[in-house]
Amino acid sequence: MSASVLFDAPGPKTVARHRIYTVVSLLAVLAVVAFAVWTLYDEGQLAYAYWEPFVTPDYVRFILVDGLLETLKMAFFSVIFAVVIGLVFGVGKLSDHAWVRWPAWLFVEFFRAVPVLLLMVFSFFLLSIGDGPLSSFWCVVIALTLYNGSVLAEVFRAGINAVPQGQAEAAYAIGMRKTQVMTSVLLPQAVKIMLPTIISQMVVALKDTSLGYYILAPGLTAVGKPIYLEFRNQVQVAIVITAIYIIVNLLLTFLATMLQKRLVGEKKMLDVPMVGDAQTGRASGGI
Repeated sequence: MSASVLFDAPGPKTVARHRIYTVVSLLAVLAVVAFAVWTLYDEGQLAYAYWEPFVTPDYVRFILVDGLLETLKMAFFSVIFAVVIGLVFGVGKLSDHAWVRWPAWLFVEFFRAVPVLLLMVFSFFLLSIGDGPLSSFWCVVIALTLYNGSVLAEVFRAGINAVPQGQAEAAYAIGMRKTQVMTSVLLPQAVKIMLPTIISQMVVALKDTSLGYYILAPGLTAVGKPIYLEFRNQVQVAIVITAIYIIVNLLLTFLATMLQKRLVGEKKMLDVPMVGDAQTGRASGGI
């Protein structure tokens, strides 16, 4: 017999109540969507002229190549560099040497506290190269790398600390050095443990690329401006760009989840023996 060791299975009344809540929530969402569509229709925002650029090949190519592709490139470079920085400073915070541990701590705490937009603006003006799309592109990458790298440093540190201490002790017992223990024993397990958090941080990095609009960086938010200036369709541009971000984030989450299942494996429910007949002392189930 299987049962949860944390909470009891919901009874019939609880199940029925949850179903009612689900139906009510779904109806509320549908009502909001219907109201939004009706408002757009009533204001004439559903006219074909406003949506024309999103079915015109030249504009679609402009959105996908100059917008989506640049956004994905910024997110890709940011995530790759952030993972490297996160590993370096996450391990650095666990160092036995104070001259390594304290600078790593200062770096992580500082860049975690500074808003991403301020990091972008600071990079934009400090580097004094803010006169082209390529320069602003790398300012976005630098800002996202510093912020997400500091967050991932804490993620990796927490993951390493979550590995049972006996793993490291066993590795030391067979003569492995500390560097070998970290790279061969602790880090691989830490990555598996913290993979969901790493995935969510990748999604955050992708969404934060939209802030590059304020420093004239390329991307989806940047390509929307010339379109709505020409067609006067700010609402439609916002809807389409939002939909693209949602679709890309869902795809990224799906791919990352598939990778997680491949690396970690499916978790199977554990059969927990329950208390059986008090007189016989037998359990009503077994592992």
